[in-house]
Amino acid sequence: MRVLAIDVGQRRIGLAISDPSGTLARPLATLTVGPAEAPDRVAHEIAQLAAEDDGISEIVVGLPMRLDGSPSEQTAHVSAFITALRARIAIPIRTADERLTSREAESRLAVSEHDWRKRKKRLDAAAAAIFLHEYLDHGKQS
Repeated sequence: MRVLAIDVGQRRIGLAISDPSGTLARPLATLTVGPAEAPDRVAHEIAQLAAEDDGISEIVVGLPMRLDGSPSEQTAHVSAFITALRARIAIPIRTADERLTSREAESRLAVSEHDWRKRKKRLDAAAAAIFLHEYLDHGKQS
């Protein structure tokens, strides 16, 4: 079964997915959403992925923290999203540290894509793939 990663932002949500063996992570999609519709849109995407042959065994959501490990303004937004998503799905949800993943994703994308507008569209899914890869390599964080 696969693991789905979710990078929650105010306007965009990045999705990444593992292979069935839980070895590889790849960007899947970036959803453009408003805060009120985000949990429903993501729950719909999860339902579609869970219905596929390989399914989804768990979900990992990136938890934004400051560099010193303290909560940021975005931490409360993501926590509320997780609570709303848990009310809509039965698949276990865990969190993973996502500090600096967007910057790393931006650096990686800049190598192959010079147009920042095109990079921005792929950034959130790429960031989700980065913390999913770390999660798969180092195991559950919470």
